[in-house]
Amino acid sequence: MNKIEHIGIAVKDLNSSIDIYQKLLNTDCYKTELVASEFVNTAFFKTGENKVELLEATNPESAIAKFIEKKGEGIHHIAFLVDDILAEMERLHNEGFVLLSESPKKGADNKMVCFVHPKDTNGVLIEICQEIKWI
Repeated sequence: MNKIEHIGIAVKDLNSSIDIYQKLLNTDCYKTELVASEFVNTAFFKTGENKVELLEATNPESAIAKFIEKKGEGIHHIAFLVDDILAEMERLHNEGFVLLSESPKKGADNKMVCFVHPKDTNGVLIEICQEIKWI
């Protein structure tokens, strides 16, 4: 794992949260994106070399909606950038971690993603992600 790519924060209202984080981080949101397959709207901020991703549910049955219902708004996951997501998924599986998908999924911000079950990581949802390279 190369570095922390971003910290994901679950929010109830993306627009009001964008205003809050623009003031807090003293920077503009550089990108918003709908990830229809995951029923989530996202917004991204850069702070130095780090990123913050805000996540708003678009469906009451989505993972983000269920997370907020159970735990309230707050940190949802920590994402780590990897060079080869397939190799990292295999390594994690061989180490005994439970992955939440058998293959990477298209995520936000031009990434392929896979999540590690939080029961294996002391309650923290871990995302591994790889930049999609265009040929």
